[in-house]
Amino acid sequence: MGKYIALNDGNFTDTVNKGVSLVDFWAPWCGPCRMIAPVIDELANDFDGKANICKVNTDEQQDIAIKYGIRSIPTLLIFKDGDIVDTLVGALPKASIAEKINAHL
Repeated sequence: MGKYIALNDGNFTDTVNKGVSLVDFWAPWCGPCRMIAPVIDELANDFDGKANICKVNTDEQQDIAIKYGIRSIPTLLIFKDGDIVDTLVGALPKASIAEKINAHL
């Protein structure tokens, strides 16, 4: 059973440098972030072993959010072998997010 990976300064680079990673930049006070939280959990199960499904709490990991120019949340970045290959902003349906991930597998 998959579970999303909570990213921080210590594991961010190692995680996104391997294969495909979806990174959800979120904050606990953000309504749309809370709306897509169950979707992120489902994607972690659906893509277990195929892609990394990750979350970055922008309140706790401000340096990472600044490095990637996160201006609004939720922002979802898709990395492939360390490079950003797609950006999604806002609370999107699961099918839309899964389609973007699958396009880079």
